[in-house]
Formats: sequence, structure tokens, C-alpha cells
Amino acid sequence: MKKTLLIDDALLRDARSASGAQTDTETIRLGLEALIRQAAYQRLRALRGSEPRAREVSRRRERAASAPHSAP
Repeated sequence: MKKTLLIDDALLRDARSASGAQTDTETIRLGLEALIRQAAYQRLRALRGSEPRAREVSRRRERAASAPHSAP
């Protein structure tokens, strides 16, 4: 879909540099994806502790990087 947008050149240049994007289109896409992720995170944060009868869920723990590995 094509859209015409008025975006400050310095803002777009800084966003491209910060995101590592190669094109203006990629810069805008990455920015929009980040905005969507941030909004989802905020919605999840707002729910924290909102279910008082929820049961504890076991979580997987990653192995420590310095833990010795057994040889085959």
C-alpha cells in the first residue's frame, strides 16, 4: 500500500541510524512494529496481578553458560 507522509528529514535519518534499517520503508516498518510491541507490553503490564486466584506456573530456567557440559 502506498501512502504519502510528511516526516522530518532529521527524524527519519536518526530513526534509520538507530534501527540499522537500509531504506525509509524499512525504517517506518520497524518503527511501527516497535510501537505495536510497546503497546502490547503496556497492556500486559496493566493486567499484572489482576487475577488473584491464578495458580503459580512452573518456569523453565536456562542453563548457566559456565556450567560444564557432559561429553558424549
